[in-house]
Amino acid sequence: MSEWERIFMQNLTVPPHSQRRRNIPQESTTFQCVLKYIEGAFIKQRVTEGCSDVEYQLRLSLFDVTYRHFFGKTWKSSRRPLHSVPRQPTRVVFNETIYFHTSLNHPSITAVVEVVAIAKKQDGISQDLSCGFGIIHLFNSKSEPTNLATKDRGLKLYHGTPRALLHPLFQDPVEKNKYMTVMENSHLQYTLRPHLPLETIFHLFPENLLMSGLQKIPGLLPARGDTSKGDCFLKPRLMKPVTCYLDKLSIHLYPSLEKFEEELLDLLNDDRLLKANSTPDGNTVAVQERRLRVGVHNGLCFVQAPQVAVLVPEVEVVRGRSASFLGKQGSGSRASCGPCQALVLRSRIHLTEMVRHPAFAVFFQLEYVFCAPGGANGKALSATSLSKAAYMHSVRWAAWNPFLGSGSSEVAVPLRGGARHNPSQVLVYKTPPNSVSSEEVRDTLVNSSALQTHLNVQLAFRTACSAAERQPPASRAPQDAAERAHGECGVGVSPGLVAPFPQEHEPPRELGALLSRQEPPRGSGTGGITHLEADLSHGAVGPDAGDQLRELPFTPVQAPIAAVGVPAGSSSAVHTRASLARLHASGFPEILDCNEEPVEIMDPAEPVHFSPQLEEADVLQSNEIILQFLAFSRVPQNGLEVTWPKTVFFTFQFYRFPPVTTPRLQLVDMGKEKAARSAVSPRVLVQINKDGTVSSGSPGLQLKYMVDPAFLKPGEQRWFRSYLADHSLQIDIWDGDSLLLVGSAAVKLKHLLRQGRTAVRSHHELEVAATEYEQDVAVVGGDVLRHGAVRPVGVYVVVKGRLHLCLANVGHPCEERLPKRRALPPSRSRVVPSQDSASGFPGGSLFSSGRAASRAQRLPDVDGELAALLCSRLREASAASQPGPREAAAVRRRKVERMARVRQREAQEEDGAALPQRLQHSRDLQIIDAYRERIKAESISNMLRQAITTTHTVYAVLGTAEFFEFALKNPYNVQHTVTIEIDHPELSVILDTREWRHFKELTKTVTPVEEDMFHLHDDLRPQVYLRPKETVHIPFKYQTFSVDPTVMMQGPAGLSVGEDGAASSSPWKSGATLTKHIKVSFQVSGGKPIAILQVKVETQPHVVDQTFRFYHPELTFLKKAIRLPPWHTLPGAPAGMPGGEPEMYVRCSDPNVICETKHMGPGEPQDVFLKVAGGPSPQIKKFFVAIYTDAWLAAPIQIWQFYLHSLQRVDVSCVTGQLTRLSLVLRGTQAIRKVKAYTSHPHELKVDPDGVFVLPPNGVQDLYIGVRPQKAGSRFIYLNLVDVEYHQLVSSWLVCASCRQPLLSKAFEITLPAGGGKGSNKRITYTNPYPSRRLYFLHTNRPDLLQFKEDSFEIGGGEVYTIGLRFAPSHNTGEEEILIHINDREDKNEETFCVKVIYQ
Repeated sequence: MSEWERIFMQNLTVPPHSQRRRNIPQESTTFQCVLKYIEGAFIKQRVTEGCSDVEYQLRLSLFDVTYRHFFGKTWKSSRRPLHSVPRQPTRVVFNETIYFHTSLNHPSITAVVEVVAIAKKQDGISQDLSCGFGIIHLFNSKSEPTNLATKDRGLKLYHGTPRALLHPLFQDPVEKNKYMTVMENSHLQYTLRPHLPLETIFHLFPENLLMSGLQKIPGLLPARGDTSKGDCFLKPRLMKPVTCYLDKLSIHLYPSLEKFEEELLDLLNDDRLLKANSTPDGNTVAVQERRLRVGVHNGLCFVQAPQVAVLVPEVEVVRGRSASFLGKQGSGSRASCGPCQALVLRSRIHLTEMVRHPAFAVFFQLEYVFCAPGGANGKALSATSLSKAAYMHSVRWAAWNPFLGSGSSEVAVPLRGGARHNPSQVLVYKTPPNSVSSEEVRDTLVNSSALQTHLNVQLAFRTACSAAERQPPASRAPQDAAERAHGECGVGVSPGLVAPFPQEHEPPRELGALLSRQEPPRGSGTGGITHLEADLSHGAVGPDAGDQLRELPFTPVQAPIAAVGVPAGSSSAVHTRASLARLHASGFPEILDCNEEPVEIMDPAEPVHFSPQLEEADVLQSNEIILQFLAFSRVPQNGLEVTWPKTVFFTFQFYRFPPVTTPRLQLVDMGKEKAARSAVSPRVLVQINKDGTVSSGSPGLQLKYMVDPAFLKPGEQRWFRSYLADHSLQIDIWDGDSLLLVGSAAVKLKHLLRQGRTAVRSHHELEVAATEYEQDVAVVGGDVLRHGAVRPVGVYVVVKGRLHLCLANVGHPCEERLPKRRALPPSRSRVVPSQDSASGFPGGSLFSSGRAASRAQRLPDVDGELAALLCSRLREASAASQPGPREAAAVRRRKVERMARVRQREAQEEDGAALPQRLQHSRDLQIIDAYRERIKAESISNMLRQAITTTHTVYAVLGTAEFFEFALKNPYNVQHTVTIEIDHPELSVILDTREWRHFKELTKTVTPVEEDMFHLHDDLRPQVYLRPKETVHIPFKYQTFSVDPTVMMQGPAGLSVGEDGAASSSPWKSGATLTKHIKVSFQVSGGKPIAILQVKVETQPHVVDQTFRFYHPELTFLKKAIRLPPWHTLPGAPAGMPGGEPEMYVRCSDPNVICETKHMGPGEPQDVFLKVAGGPSPQIKKFFVAIYTDAWLAAPIQIWQFYLHSLQRVDVSCVTGQLTRLSLVLRGTQAIRKVKAYTSHPHELKVDPDGVFVLPPNGVQDLYIGVRPQKAGSRFIYLNLVDVEYHQLVSSWLVCASCRQPLLSKAFEITLPAGGGKGSNKRITYTNPYPSRRLYFLHTNRPDLLQFKEDSFEIGGGEVYTIGLRFAPSHNTGEEEILIHINDREDKNEETFCVKVIYQ
């Protein structure tokens, strides 16, 4: 056994849990742990009975509490004896130092120390006894290293063995588990601190490996002198590397390359048929590519990532043909290899990390890339989809030290295979037994002396001590430079095959008995709306009971789409510096900070480090979020001419603000000289006035959001910072004229974190991507019964353009600018106390409690009947007291004199005249007295009810459960059974004790929990038994899944335009909240209430994490399955949950939408099934889906927004290159409209009329369309009919085109130089097969690569016509298949030619 193999086998580690390995690797944290001594009286008592020569040992392991998983490698200390000193505790001294580093910075990652006694019995047999264990927490709750102090620490020890941590009863936190028993008067003294010098040897020292300071690391020099007694980790020093070149590398396969690959392909094909449960169908697996991974390994890890190089058969090198071209041509046929005996590498391997050490070895791994036959009907895959069906297997590997036993420059190294450990941690192809091998291979195996010599590798080795001392020969410098670049970067690998296979593979699953399929890990995106396809999982078998039918394993016919988003962030610059200079000189509004100074622009490519402490310490707590939409540019699609929309508008939702639809913006070309403009140069966005003219103000659109702590709930400022750090803003870009979706973009909001700065600003160039779907067509026939397999949905993500966006955050001092009634009240306790009625009623009016005065009320509002009785008398009195017209002064004086003379007579007649009026007043008072007597009982009852009423306010968010407890007290001296009555279904009593305990743990409520506290009445109302004067806590939960339109306002209603033309919005507007009142009554026998709880619910907007848009035929059901991403990749998901991967739950905001999910078992993906009824066209249905990871649905980790666009469906069956005509019926509305038709694919669908036309009211008119697809397959094309005056969508169609490839008449092949330059002119001939004169039209599927001299020609019967072709130059190498369609006068296809163009 070599030194490398000995070190490799001694340091094999257990990888972390699979859920941990899925996370993106983070920066590793270094640790130095010094285990000093253990002491305690328990040690000697446990092991000395019947034993002698007792020694003690410490064992240290890494443990994941969340998944109950030990990983890494257990470190063992040296054995130490027991030291006993009189009158002192028993002590065992170790003083050993351990070093390690890990990137798993999670609170559940711990180090477990076990104390082991090694005792020798009287019969001489040694026995290991566990004396206890302790747990060292490496990270705190904030995923930061534990408060590392330089002084010693005492670690408490527990009884038992650490293997007990694997039991399911041990939940996090383990220290609080009732099964954990602490050892009294016993502890372990240790020190844990960071060790930064360890970062310099990360490439030699793998993570999660515990190493002692006295252990030797290959590539590390010994410690100088007596430095801490030989601790080489204290100040690590690296050995000097040497440079190596590997030349003339070849791999020999016996008996021949052809026979070896034939045997391998036969086994793979048999395995494919076995998995598909089918018979031979004539299709076979083919070799796509042969690869060799080369890297340097020091026995512990790879010093650098291995290089990937492409191997080619030796016969291709001899013939001098291209490896990439013949690799595809020859690998598909077994006979292409001919009699070649070796695979050769034409480039040189350059290794700079080699070290002269026995444990350093060059690692080789031979890999084969295969392509399987595609399609449900067994048809071969096209060249474009070939890479999707490719998969890879490891065939052989070897480890070779060039400094040991290499007497000559050429050596032969045996390769290994089979089920044995290797540095790549993958399963490797094993030599098949004789029973399954062909005769020729079996004879070779029998005649071989050893299986290891079945494969050989020949290498020429050359060493350079340094880069300056020895270089490759100058004569080969140009060629070697190219070859080194080829070997190091893997240029020889086909681009379509590099992406699916990462350099670092996870341990794959076993395939059959001989092979392992290496699958790429499924990635996850953050905050986007692009959908990728995923594989289907199998359903569960239903119960078989009684006469019910037994459900068979079946997968729904709708293939699931993965909830993976568009990559958020700025793309690389693709525009010229001149266009960018013109863009920034267009005069966009300047952004100033609170000091009226320009804000510095940050580079979005720089990493953003989020520190919550720094944000909380910022004195500028008010954030002014500014969004500036600057410009938009288009990207050519397959070389076609770029079609620019005249206007665009945007839709998005920021945080919990209402969704926004911006006004239409004009696209204005900023270049004045045509020579300086490019087809893809950005165009500036300019606002449009109400009359349709372009605004003369500043270009661009600026939106402002003022996020002030005065507007937010207490503690929500922390939520808002987390939202900026973890989420992305999704923006939909729409064509303002056609109302078609251009695409969607996503930008990470972490660039808005100021981190103590006054203001921040960043410019982003975002890719606008559109998702195109093919039709949902399931496989029919026997393929459906084959494990429920269906044909996957075709999904394509196309980049349509780039959006130039500016994000800014300007800090302002926090000012209380709003009255207190507009601000949200402070957070209350989760325990709501009841009104204490023991002190008696405080008195007051009938309409208020606790005050001596009450506000006067209008009589009709108090009692309508009394007001009606008194109204007639009041009207008579009012009419009698009306003054007459103004009289003349003389007449007035005469009346006054007459009044004075008759005063005495009036006094005598007063009593008789006032009698009727007094009777009427007395009658009114009797009516009022009767009214007061009638309402006295009701008023007193209301007044007493107010004395026992408690009001509690709940701020509810969609899908989030608001938990609180009400302290209910029995005011009587006798026991009572209290019935709880609630008048709203969204508020409920928590009856399940497990659910109650779950919410109490989430809210940190410390009140007691009672088992079986409630029992249900006949009408399902909960009841609780109360003893005299007893107080109990009643748990309540308010949760809503309904969305009110006043809460989720769509459109610019939430925006107000200021003087500077910028729009602003406020998050907590009075019109944006919906308040409802819920009454909870606690009644005893007879319906008498002892307490009343009035719950005031104020609904707040919610955050939308992801948006889905589906276009579906009208008045039909949409059935979709959306694959949930791994739960740990979702923002807001808990970092660790006991019991492994949690089960996910979903709820929908629309009760008419069927939304459910099923757990398929451990390790299986989980899908969300939706069934939505579509409305008439062009209706848009919007609903929300909340995703949970807990069974009690406490708080959603994600909220998805769905839009269902209902369109009229039109099915078209057509041929590529041929025009298919059909007509659509237009029905007029109530008023006359000026309309125009727009299409999503103007190059493939034409409309007639193509301009603006008048649609008469209540009339019927035909719209003619012509479909000419440019490629075969099924696809969707959208057609909108828009009112051009009011920009309203009148009607919309979904054109489902099913296109087939025409029959090819002739095929041509041409080779052209790549890299630009001039094009090429060619000619082909066409003979008219008809006896009469005919007119023909020419079309092609690639107008960007081929132009015709004449688009049409007329030719006589039987004559020959020469067609002139002009091939455009290409900048990339490769192959292109160009179709030439020759159509007749009616645009029907006569013949189709195929020209295969090879660009070299």
